[in-house]
Amino acid sequence: MVDRGIAYLETVKPSNSATNFMGGLGEQMLIAYTHLKVRYNPEAPVVKQGLRASQLMIGQLRRLDELPRQHTKAIYEIAVAIMFLSDLDKEKYKDDLKYLNSVLLREQYPFGAFGYAHESVGDISQTQYATLAFWTLDHSGIPLDYQRVEALVRYLLRTQDINGGWPYKATDPGPNRGRIQQPGGINGVTAAMTLAGGSSILIAGDAMRLWGEKGAADTTGLEGLPKAIKLYVEDKNTERRKKVTLSKDVIFRSIADIDKYDSRNPLGKQPPGKHYFHYQLYTQERYESFLEIAKGESIDKSPAWYNQGVEELRKRQAKDGAFSVEVSGSSYLQAPVNTCLSVLFLIRSTQRSIASASSGTLGGGQGLPKDTTKLVVDGTQIKGEPAAMEITGLLSILEEDGNDALEGKSLPEDIQLSDDPDARRAQLDRFQRLLRGSQSWQARRVAARLLGKSDEMKVVPTLIFALSDPDLSVRRFARDGLRFISRKFEGFGMPDKPTDNEIRKAQSEWRAWYLTMDPGHLFLGE
Repeated sequence: MVDRGIAYLETVKPSNSATNFMGGLGEQMLIAYTHLKVRYNPEAPVVKQGLRASQLMIGQLRRLDELPRQHTKAIYEIAVAIMFLSDLDKEKYKDDLKYLNSVLLREQYPFGAFGYAHESVGDISQTQYATLAFWTLDHSGIPLDYQRVEALVRYLLRTQDINGGWPYKATDPGPNRGRIQQPGGINGVTAAMTLAGGSSILIAGDAMRLWGEKGAADTTGLEGLPKAIKLYVEDKNTERRKKVTLSKDVIFRSIADIDKYDSRNPLGKQPPGKHYFHYQLYTQERYESFLEIAKGESIDKSPAWYNQGVEELRKRQAKDGAFSVEVSGSSYLQAPVNTCLSVLFLIRSTQRSIASASSGTLGGGQGLPKDTTKLVVDGTQIKGEPAAMEITGLLSILEEDGNDALEGKSLPEDIQLSDDPDARRAQLDRFQRLLRGSQSWQARRVAARLLGKSDEMKVVPTLIFALSDPDLSVRRFARDGLRFISRKFEGFGMPDKPTDNEIRKAQSEWRAWYLTMDPGHLFLGE
Protein backbone atom coordinates (compact mmCIF):
# COMPACT_ATOMS: atom_id res chain seq x y z
CA MET A 1 0.00 0.00 0.00
CA VAL A 2 2.85 2.36 0.87
CA ASP A 3 4.74 1.55 -2.33
CA ARG A 4 1.64 2.17 -4.44
CA GLY A 5 0.95 5.43 -2.63
CA ILE A 6 4.51 6.64 -3.17
CA ALA A 7 4.35 5.62 -6.84
CA TYR A 8 1.23 7.77 -7.22
CA LEU A 9 2.83 10.76 -5.46
CA GLU A 10 5.75 10.56 -7.88
CA THR A 11 3.29 11.24 -10.72
CA VAL A 12 1.72 14.36 -9.19
CA LYS A 13 2.63 17.46 -11.17
CA PRO A 14 3.31 20.77 -9.37
CA SER A 15 0.66 23.46 -9.67
CA ASN A 16 1.29 26.19 -12.21
CA SER A 17 0.47 28.76 -9.55
CA ALA A 18 3.71 29.63 -7.76
CA THR A 19 1.91 31.56 -5.03
CA ASN A 20 -0.82 29.05 -4.26
CA PHE A 21 -0.01 27.48 -0.90
CA MET A 22 -2.87 24.97 -1.01
CA GLY A 23 -2.38 22.59 -3.93
CA GLY A 24 0.83 24.34 -4.88
CA LEU A 25 3.86 24.95 -2.69
CA GLY A 26 2.41 23.37 0.43
CA GLU A 27 1.33 20.26 -1.40
CA GLN A 28 4.75 19.91 -3.02
CA MET A 29 6.45 20.13 0.38
CA LEU A 30 4.08 17.59 1.93
CA ILE A 31 4.72 15.16 -0.93
CA ALA A 32 8.47 15.67 -0.53
CA TYR A 33 8.27 15.14 3.24
CA THR A 34 6.26 11.95 2.79
CA HIS A 35 8.60 10.60 0.13
CA LEU A 36 11.63 11.39 2.30
CA LYS A 37 10.08 9.57 5.26
CA VAL A 38 9.60 6.45 3.15
CA ARG A 39 12.55 6.40 0.74
CA TYR A 40 15.17 8.58 2.55
CA ASN A 41 16.46 9.79 -0.82
CA PRO A 42 17.25 13.55 -0.88
CA GLU A 43 18.01 13.25 -4.60
CA ALA A 44 14.54 12.03 -5.55
CA PRO A 45 12.86 14.46 -8.02
CA VAL A 46 9.83 15.02 -5.77
CA VAL A 47 12.11 15.80 -2.81
CA LYS A 48 14.06 18.30 -4.88
CA GLN A 49 10.77 19.83 -6.04
CA GLY A 50 9.66 20.13 -2.43
CA LEU A 51 12.93 21.85 -1.55
CA ARG A 52 12.43 24.36 -4.38
CA ALA A 53 8.89 24.96 -3.13
CA SER A 54 10.11 25.57 0.43
CA GLN A 55 12.70 28.07 -0.73
CA LEU A 56 10.15 29.85 -2.90
CA MET A 57 7.70 30.03 0.00
CA ILE A 58 10.35 31.35 2.39
CA GLY A 59 11.40 33.92 -0.20
CA GLN A 60 7.80 35.12 -0.51
CA LEU A 61 7.43 35.40 3.25
CA ARG A 62 10.65 37.40 3.57
CA ARG A 63 9.61 39.81 0.84
CA LEU A 64 6.12 40.37 2.22
CA ASP A 65 7.11 40.18 5.90
CA GLU A 66 3.58 38.97 6.60
CA LEU A 67 1.33 36.06 5.75
CA PRO A 68 -0.34 36.48 2.36
CA ARG A 69 -3.96 37.18 3.28
CA GLN A 70 -5.31 35.16 0.37
CA HIS A 71 -3.48 32.02 1.45
CA THR A 72 -5.51 30.76 4.40
CA LYS A 73 -3.46 27.58 4.83
CA ALA A 74 -0.18 29.36 5.50
CA ILE A 75 0.25 28.04 9.07
CA TYR A 76 -0.09 24.48 7.80
CA GLU A 77 2.44 25.11 5.06
CA ILE A 78 4.98 26.73 7.39
CA ALA A 79 4.68 23.74 9.75
CA VAL A 80 5.19 21.27 6.90
CA ALA A 81 8.20 23.27 5.67
CA ILE A 82 9.75 23.06 9.15
CA MET A 83 9.18 19.31 9.36
CA PHE A 84 10.52 18.75 5.86
CA LEU A 85 13.65 20.91 6.14
CA SER A 86 14.48 19.48 9.55
CA ASP A 87 14.31 15.93 8.20
CA LEU A 88 16.21 16.86 5.05
CA ASP A 89 19.16 18.54 6.80
CA LYS A 90 18.53 20.51 9.97
CA GLU A 91 22.07 21.91 10.03
CA LYS A 92 22.16 23.05 6.42
CA TYR A 93 18.76 24.75 6.67
CA LYS A 94 19.14 26.06 10.23
CA ASP A 95 18.79 29.70 9.16
CA ASP A 96 15.53 28.89 7.35
CA LEU A 97 14.25 27.03 10.41
CA LYS A 98 15.08 29.98 12.66
CA TYR A 99 13.27 32.34 10.32
CA LEU A 100 10.16 30.15 10.13
CA ASN A 101 10.16 29.96 13.92
CA SER A 102 10.11 33.77 14.05
CA VAL A 103 7.17 33.81 11.63
CA LEU A 104 5.20 31.41 13.82
CA LEU A 105 5.88 33.52 16.91
CA ARG A 106 4.80 36.64 15.02
CA GLU A 107 1.54 35.01 13.93
CA GLN A 108 0.65 33.47 17.30
CA TYR A 109 -2.38 35.14 18.85
CA PRO A 110 -1.84 36.89 22.22
CA PHE A 111 -3.96 34.23 23.93
CA GLY A 112 -1.75 31.41 22.62
CA ALA A 113 -3.62 29.94 19.66
CA PHE A 114 -3.15 30.02 15.89
CA GLY A 115 -5.73 30.58 13.20
CA TYR A 116 -6.46 31.98 9.77
CA ALA A 117 -4.59 35.07 8.66
CA HIS A 118 -7.79 37.11 8.33
CA GLU A 119 -9.35 35.98 11.63
CA SER A 120 -8.64 36.26 15.34
CA VAL A 121 -10.39 33.13 16.68
CA GLY A 122 -8.34 30.10 17.64
CA ASP A 123 -8.33 27.13 15.26
CA ILE A 124 -7.56 23.80 16.96
CA SER A 125 -6.33 22.19 13.75
CA GLN A 126 -3.89 24.97 12.85
CA THR A 127 -2.77 25.18 16.47
CA GLN A 128 -1.94 21.47 16.30
CA TYR A 129 0.36 21.93 13.31
CA ALA A 130 2.07 24.93 14.88
CA THR A 131 2.68 22.80 17.98
CA LEU A 132 4.19 20.04 15.87
CA ALA A 133 6.43 22.65 14.24
CA PHE A 134 7.60 23.88 17.67
CA TRP A 135 8.38 20.28 18.71
CA THR A 136 10.38 19.77 15.52
CA LEU A 137 12.29 23.00 16.09
CA ASP A 138 12.98 21.97 19.68
CA HIS A 139 14.56 18.71 18.53
CA SER A 140 16.45 20.53 15.78
CA GLY A 141 18.29 22.66 18.32
CA ILE A 142 16.56 25.94 17.43
CA PRO A 143 16.29 28.34 20.41
CA LEU A 144 12.62 28.48 21.43
CA ASP A 145 10.46 30.69 23.60
CA TYR A 146 8.91 28.01 25.80
CA GLN A 147 6.65 30.52 27.52
CA ARG A 148 4.92 30.91 24.16
CA VAL A 149 4.63 27.13 23.91
CA GLU A 150 3.18 27.09 27.41
CA ALA A 151 0.66 29.79 26.43
CA LEU A 152 -0.45 27.57 23.55
CA VAL A 153 -1.05 24.65 25.94
CA ARG A 154 -2.95 26.80 28.41
CA TYR A 155 -5.22 27.97 25.58
CA LEU A 156 -5.95 24.36 24.66
CA LEU A 157 -6.65 23.41 28.27
CA ARG A 158 -9.10 26.33 28.61
CA THR A 159 -10.97 25.46 25.42
CA GLN A 160 -11.40 21.74 26.08
CA ASP A 161 -15.12 21.06 26.21
CA ILE A 162 -16.59 20.09 29.59
CA ASN A 163 -17.22 16.63 28.11
CA GLY A 164 -13.55 16.17 27.18
CA GLY A 165 -13.38 16.94 23.45
CA TRP A 166 -12.46 19.91 21.29
CA PRO A 167 -14.30 21.73 18.52
CA TYR A 168 -12.82 23.04 15.28
CA LYS A 169 -12.99 26.70 16.32
CA ALA A 170 -13.11 27.05 20.06
CA THR A 171 -14.65 29.71 22.25
CA ASP A 172 -12.03 30.82 24.76
CA PRO A 173 -13.60 31.43 28.20
CA GLY A 174 -10.52 33.36 29.31
CA PRO A 175 -7.86 32.60 31.90
CA ASN A 176 -10.02 33.29 34.95
CA ARG A 177 -12.94 31.01 34.12
CA GLY A 178 -13.42 27.28 34.10
CA ARG A 179 -14.08 25.21 31.01
CA ILE A 180 -17.37 25.65 29.21
CA GLN A 181 -19.55 23.67 26.89
CA GLN A 182 -18.27 24.53 23.44
CA PRO A 183 -20.74 25.52 20.71
CA GLY A 184 -22.27 22.75 18.60
CA GLY A 185 -23.13 22.73 14.93
CA ILE A 186 -20.71 22.40 12.05
CA ASN A 187 -17.79 23.64 14.18
CA GLY A 188 -18.72 21.56 17.21
CA VAL A 189 -16.78 18.88 19.07
CA THR A 190 -15.58 16.02 16.86
CA ALA A 191 -13.29 13.02 17.22
CA ALA A 192 -10.83 14.54 14.74
CA MET A 193 -10.50 17.79 16.67
CA THR A 194 -10.36 15.95 20.00
CA LEU A 195 -7.39 14.00 18.69
CA ALA A 196 -5.88 17.25 17.38
CA GLY A 197 -6.25 19.03 20.72
CA GLY A 198 -5.06 16.02 22.69
CA SER A 199 -2.02 15.44 20.51
CA SER A 200 -1.12 19.14 20.74
CA ILE A 201 -0.90 19.21 24.53
CA LEU A 202 1.13 15.98 24.45
CA ILE A 203 3.48 17.27 21.75
CA ALA A 204 4.02 20.54 23.61
CA GLY A 205 4.50 18.70 26.90
CA ASP A 206 7.21 16.59 25.32
CA ALA A 207 8.93 19.70 23.90
CA MET A 208 8.89 21.26 27.37
CA ARG A 209 10.21 17.94 28.81
CA LEU A 210 7.39 17.75 31.33
CA TRP A 211 7.94 14.00 31.64
CA GLY A 212 11.72 14.24 31.53
CA GLU A 213 14.08 12.79 28.97
CA LYS A 214 12.55 9.32 29.12
CA GLY A 215 10.25 7.70 26.62
CA ALA A 216 11.67 7.04 23.18
CA ALA A 217 15.20 7.69 24.42
CA ASP A 218 14.80 4.68 26.71
CA THR A 219 13.38 2.37 24.09
CA THR A 220 15.38 3.26 20.99
CA GLY A 221 19.08 3.56 20.32
CA LEU A 222 21.52 4.12 17.52
CA GLU A 223 21.47 1.49 14.80
CA GLY A 224 23.95 -1.28 15.49
CA LEU A 225 24.50 -0.28 19.12
CA PRO A 226 22.88 -1.29 22.41
CA LYS A 227 19.55 0.41 23.03
CA ALA A 228 20.81 2.03 26.22
CA ILE A 229 23.36 4.04 24.25
CA LYS A 230 22.29 7.34 22.79
CA LEU A 231 23.87 10.23 20.97
CA TYR A 232 25.06 13.02 23.22
CA VAL A 233 24.07 16.40 21.83
CA GLU A 234 24.27 19.54 23.89
CA ASP A 235 20.75 20.85 24.47
CA LYS A 236 20.95 24.64 24.21
CA ASN A 237 17.29 24.97 25.22
CA THR A 238 17.72 23.51 28.70
CA GLU A 239 17.86 26.88 30.47
CA ARG A 240 14.97 28.23 28.39
CA ARG A 241 12.70 25.38 29.52
CA LYS A 242 13.22 26.31 33.17
CA LYS A 243 10.90 29.28 32.67
CA VAL A 244 7.95 26.92 32.15
CA THR A 245 5.56 26.86 35.11
CA LEU A 246 3.11 24.31 33.70
CA SER A 247 2.76 20.99 35.52
CA LYS A 248 2.45 17.67 33.75
CA ASP A 249 -0.43 16.85 36.11
CA VAL A 250 -2.78 19.27 34.36
CA ILE A 251 -2.01 17.63 31.02
CA PHE A 252 -2.69 14.16 32.41
CA ARG A 253 -5.98 15.43 33.86
CA SER A 254 -6.89 16.67 30.41
CA ILE A 255 -5.98 13.28 28.93
CA ALA A 256 -8.20 11.61 31.53
CA ASP A 257 -11.10 13.75 30.29
CA ILE A 258 -10.30 12.70 26.72
CA ASP A 259 -10.57 9.10 27.93
CA LYS A 260 -14.04 9.90 29.28
CA TYR A 261 -15.00 11.38 25.91
CA ASP A 262 -13.51 8.30 24.26
CA SER A 263 -15.67 6.00 26.39
CA ARG A 264 -18.78 7.66 24.94
CA ASN A 265 -17.39 8.36 21.46
CA PRO A 266 -14.68 5.74 20.81
CA LEU A 267 -11.87 7.50 18.98
CA GLY A 268 -10.42 4.28 17.63
CA LYS A 269 -13.75 2.80 16.54
CA GLN A 270 -15.71 5.86 15.52
CA PRO A 271 -15.48 6.22 11.72
CA PRO A 272 -13.61 9.41 10.84
CA GLY A 273 -15.66 12.19 9.32
CA LYS A 274 -16.44 11.80 5.64
CA HIS A 275 -14.66 15.00 4.70
CA TYR A 276 -11.46 14.44 6.65
CA PHE A 277 -11.04 10.68 6.93
CA HIS A 278 -7.30 10.58 6.15
CA TYR A 279 -6.55 13.69 8.22
CA GLN A 280 -8.15 12.06 11.26
CA LEU A 281 -6.20 8.82 10.86
CA TYR A 282 -2.89 10.68 10.70
CA THR A 283 -3.90 12.77 13.72
CA GLN A 284 -4.77 9.62 15.66
CA GLU A 285 -1.36 8.11 14.89
CA ARG A 286 0.27 11.25 16.27
CA TYR A 287 -1.90 11.24 19.40
CA GLU A 288 -1.28 7.57 20.18
CA SER A 289 2.46 7.84 19.57
CA PHE A 290 2.96 10.78 21.91
CA LEU A 291 0.62 9.25 24.48
CA GLU A 292 2.94 6.22 24.70
CA ILE A 293 5.86 8.53 25.43
CA ALA A 294 4.03 10.65 27.99
CA LYS A 295 2.85 7.59 29.92
CA GLY A 296 6.18 5.83 29.61
CA GLU A 297 4.51 2.82 28.00
CA SER A 298 6.32 0.27 25.87
CA ILE A 299 5.75 0.61 22.13
CA ASP A 300 2.87 -1.56 20.92
CA LYS A 301 3.97 -3.06 17.61
CA SER A 302 0.45 -3.97 16.53
CA PRO A 303 -2.19 -1.77 18.23
CA ALA A 304 -5.84 -2.36 17.41
CA TRP A 305 -6.43 1.25 16.30
CA TYR A 306 -3.62 0.96 13.75
CA ASN A 307 -4.79 -2.39 12.38
CA GLN A 308 -8.29 -1.02 11.98
CA GLY A 309 -6.97 2.01 10.13
CA VAL A 310 -4.95 -0.18 7.78
CA GLU A 311 -8.03 -2.23 6.90
CA GLU A 312 -10.08 0.92 6.27
CA LEU A 313 -7.37 2.33 4.01
CA ARG A 314 -7.07 -0.97 2.17
CA LYS A 315 -10.68 -0.50 1.03
CA ARG A 316 -10.12 3.08 -0.09
CA GLN A 317 -6.94 2.94 -2.16
CA ALA A 318 -7.50 3.45 -5.88
CA LYS A 319 -5.85 1.39 -8.60
CA ASP A 320 -3.32 4.15 -9.23
CA GLY A 321 -2.29 4.12 -5.55
CA ALA A 322 -4.07 7.33 -4.57
CA PHE A 323 -6.32 7.85 -1.56
CA SER A 324 -9.02 10.30 -2.55
CA VAL A 325 -12.23 11.64 -1.00
CA GLU A 326 -15.41 9.60 -1.13
CA VAL A 327 -17.42 12.28 -2.93
CA SER A 328 -15.77 14.56 -5.45
CA GLY A 329 -15.51 18.10 -4.15
CA SER A 330 -16.59 17.19 -0.61
CA SER A 331 -13.29 18.10 1.03
CA TYR A 332 -10.57 20.70 0.90
CA LEU A 333 -8.12 17.79 0.94
CA GLN A 334 -7.82 16.14 -2.43
CA ALA A 335 -5.98 12.98 -3.56
CA PRO A 336 -2.32 14.13 -3.21
CA VAL A 337 -2.74 15.43 0.34
CA ASN A 338 -4.95 12.51 1.40
CA THR A 339 -2.39 10.09 -0.01
CA CYS A 340 0.40 11.75 1.96
CA LEU A 341 -1.58 11.61 5.19
CA SER A 342 -2.48 7.96 4.58
CA VAL A 343 1.10 6.92 3.83
CA LEU A 344 2.37 8.78 6.91
CA PHE A 345 -0.20 6.89 8.97
CA LEU A 346 0.76 3.55 7.45
CA ILE A 347 4.49 3.94 8.21
CA ARG A 348 3.85 5.22 11.76
CA SER A 349 5.71 8.41 10.85
CA THR A 350 5.26 10.09 14.24
CA GLN A 351 6.74 7.09 16.00
CA ARG A 352 9.69 7.29 13.61
CA SER A 353 10.14 11.02 14.24
CA ILE A 354 10.14 10.50 18.01
CA ALA A 355 12.66 7.67 17.71
CA SER A 356 14.84 9.72 15.37
CA ALA A 357 14.80 12.75 17.67
CA SER A 358 15.72 10.59 20.67
CA SER A 359 18.37 8.39 19.10
CA GLY A 360 20.29 10.87 16.97
CA THR A 361 19.49 9.17 13.67
CA LEU A 362 19.00 11.01 10.41
CA GLY A 363 15.53 12.12 9.35
CA GLY A 364 13.23 9.15 9.04
CA GLY A 365 15.58 6.89 11.00
CA GLN A 366 18.01 6.41 8.11
CA GLY A 367 21.06 5.87 10.30
CA LEU A 368 23.78 7.65 12.20
CA PRO A 369 24.58 11.34 11.86
CA LYS A 370 27.27 12.35 9.37
CA ASP A 371 29.81 12.94 12.09
CA THR A 372 30.14 9.27 13.03
CA THR A 373 33.76 9.73 14.09
CA LYS A 374 32.69 11.67 17.17
CA LEU A 375 30.86 8.71 18.66
CA VAL A 376 32.33 6.80 21.59
CA VAL A 377 30.75 5.07 24.57
CA ASP A 378 30.94 6.87 27.88
CA GLY A 379 28.66 5.22 30.40
CA THR A 380 25.27 5.30 28.71
CA GLN A 381 26.13 8.10 26.30
CA ILE A 382 28.17 8.49 23.15
CA LYS A 383 30.20 11.67 23.06
CA GLY A 384 33.58 13.25 22.45
CA GLU A 385 36.48 12.13 20.27
CA PRO A 386 37.16 8.44 19.65
CA ALA A 387 39.03 6.87 22.52
CA ALA A 388 41.95 4.51 22.06
CA MET A 389 40.32 1.11 21.65
CA GLU A 390 41.61 -2.38 20.83
CA ILE A 391 40.30 -2.59 17.29
CA THR A 392 41.84 -2.95 13.86
CA GLY A 393 43.75 -0.07 12.31
CA LEU A 394 41.52 -0.42 9.28
CA LEU A 395 38.45 0.50 11.28
CA SER A 396 40.19 3.60 12.59
CA ILE A 397 41.04 4.65 9.03
CA LEU A 398 37.54 3.94 7.76
CA GLU A 399 36.03 6.02 10.53
CA GLU A 400 38.17 9.09 9.85
CA ASP A 401 36.06 12.13 9.08
CA GLY A 402 35.81 12.43 5.31
CA ASN A 403 38.00 9.35 4.76
CA ASP A 404 40.33 11.41 2.53
CA ALA A 405 43.22 9.09 3.37
CA LEU A 406 41.46 6.28 1.51
CA GLU A 407 41.10 8.03 -1.82
CA GLY A 408 43.18 6.36 -4.55
CA LYS A 409 44.44 3.63 -2.25
CA SER A 410 43.65 -0.05 -2.49
CA LEU A 411 41.85 -1.71 0.39
CA PRO A 412 42.47 -5.23 1.69
CA GLU A 413 40.43 -7.87 -0.11
CA ASP A 414 40.66 -10.53 2.59
CA ILE A 415 39.92 -9.04 5.98
CA GLN A 416 39.36 -11.35 8.93
CA LEU A 417 37.28 -10.46 11.95
CA SER A 418 38.63 -11.24 15.39
CA ASP A 419 38.22 -14.75 16.80
CA ASP A 420 37.60 -13.33 20.27
CA PRO A 421 33.79 -13.16 20.75
CA ASP A 422 33.77 -9.78 22.52
CA ALA A 423 36.19 -8.16 20.07
CA ARG A 424 34.33 -9.66 17.11
CA ARG A 425 31.02 -8.29 18.42
CA ALA A 426 32.52 -4.81 18.78
CA GLN A 427 33.95 -4.95 15.26
CA LEU A 428 30.61 -6.05 13.79
CA ASP A 429 28.86 -3.20 15.57
CA ARG A 430 31.30 -0.64 14.22
CA PHE A 431 31.12 -2.01 10.68
CA GLN A 432 27.32 -1.81 10.85
CA ARG A 433 27.58 1.83 11.91
CA LEU A 434 29.87 2.48 8.95
CA LEU A 435 27.56 0.79 6.49
CA ARG A 436 24.55 2.76 7.70
CA GLY A 437 26.15 6.13 8.34
CA SER A 438 29.50 6.66 6.62
CA GLN A 439 29.72 9.34 3.95
CA SER A 440 32.57 7.42 2.22
CA TRP A 441 31.60 4.92 -0.48
CA GLN A 442 34.88 3.09 0.08
CA ALA A 443 34.21 2.69 3.79
CA ARG A 444 30.71 1.41 3.05
CA ARG A 445 32.08 -1.07 0.49
CA VAL A 446 34.51 -2.54 2.99
CA ALA A 447 31.82 -2.69 5.67
CA ALA A 448 29.33 -4.39 3.34
CA ARG A 449 31.92 -6.93 2.21
CA LEU A 450 33.01 -7.75 5.77
CA LEU A 451 29.50 -8.01 7.16
CA GLY A 452 28.45 -10.21 4.23
CA LYS A 453 31.33 -12.62 4.95
CA SER A 454 30.72 -12.65 8.71
CA ASP A 455 28.04 -15.36 8.58
CA GLU A 456 26.30 -13.54 11.44
CA MET A 457 22.49 -13.45 11.38
CA LYS A 458 22.47 -10.21 13.44
CA VAL A 459 23.85 -8.17 10.52
CA VAL A 460 21.07 -9.14 8.09
CA PRO A 461 18.87 -6.04 8.76
CA THR A 462 21.88 -3.79 8.07
CA LEU A 463 22.62 -5.60 4.81
CA ILE A 464 18.96 -5.30 3.77
CA PHE A 465 19.22 -1.57 4.45
CA ALA A 466 22.36 -1.40 2.26
CA LEU A 467 20.58 -2.87 -0.77
CA SER A 468 19.44 0.68 -1.55
CA ASP A 469 22.88 2.28 -1.04
CA PRO A 470 23.75 4.92 -3.68
CA ASP A 471 26.90 2.97 -4.57
CA LEU A 472 26.35 -0.05 -6.86
CA SER A 473 29.23 -2.03 -5.38
CA VAL A 474 27.85 -1.62 -1.88
CA ARG A 475 24.51 -2.97 -3.11
CA ARG A 476 26.19 -6.01 -4.68
CA PHE A 477 28.25 -6.79 -1.58
CA ALA A 478 25.10 -6.50 0.55
CA ARG A 479 23.11 -8.71 -1.83
CA ASP A 480 25.80 -11.39 -2.03
CA GLY A 481 26.28 -11.28 1.74
CA LEU A 482 22.57 -11.89 2.30
CA ARG A 483 22.67 -14.86 -0.08
CA PHE A 484 25.65 -16.32 1.76
CA ILE A 485 24.31 -15.85 5.29
CA SER A 486 20.84 -17.15 4.37
CA ARG A 487 22.20 -19.97 2.17
CA LYS A 488 19.64 -18.79 -0.38
CA PHE A 489 22.24 -18.52 -3.11
CA GLU A 490 19.77 -17.42 -5.77
CA GLY A 491 18.53 -14.66 -3.49
CA PHE A 492 15.41 -12.81 -4.59
CA GLY A 493 16.40 -11.90 -8.10
CA MET A 494 18.05 -8.50 -7.57
CA PRO A 495 20.35 -7.91 -10.60
CA ASP A 496 23.70 -6.08 -10.57
CA LYS A 497 22.08 -2.87 -11.81
CA PRO A 498 18.61 -2.96 -10.30
CA THR A 499 15.79 -0.50 -10.78
CA ASP A 500 14.23 1.21 -7.76
CA ASN A 501 11.27 -1.18 -7.95
CA GLU A 502 13.61 -4.20 -8.04
CA ILE A 503 15.46 -2.88 -4.98
CA ARG A 504 12.23 -2.31 -3.05
CA LYS A 505 10.98 -5.78 -4.02
CA ALA A 506 14.23 -7.43 -2.91
CA GLN A 507 14.26 -5.53 0.39
CA SER A 508 10.64 -6.47 1.04
CA GLU A 509 11.29 -10.16 0.37
CA TRP A 510 14.49 -10.25 2.44
CA ARG A 511 12.65 -8.61 5.35
CA ALA A 512 9.88 -11.19 5.08
CA TRP A 513 12.50 -13.97 5.12
CA TYR A 514 14.30 -12.48 8.14
CA LEU A 515 11.04 -12.26 10.08
CA THR A 516 10.75 -16.03 9.74
CA MET A 517 14.09 -16.20 11.59
CA ASP A 518 13.31 -13.45 14.11
CA PRO A 519 9.52 -12.85 14.24
CA GLY A 520 9.86 -10.13 16.88
CA HIS A 521 12.23 -7.91 14.88
CA LEU A 522 10.89 -4.44 14.04
CA PHE A 523 12.26 -2.81 10.87
CA LEU A 524 11.61 0.68 12.25
CA GLY A 525 12.56 3.45 9.83
CA GLU A 526 13.29 1.13 6.90
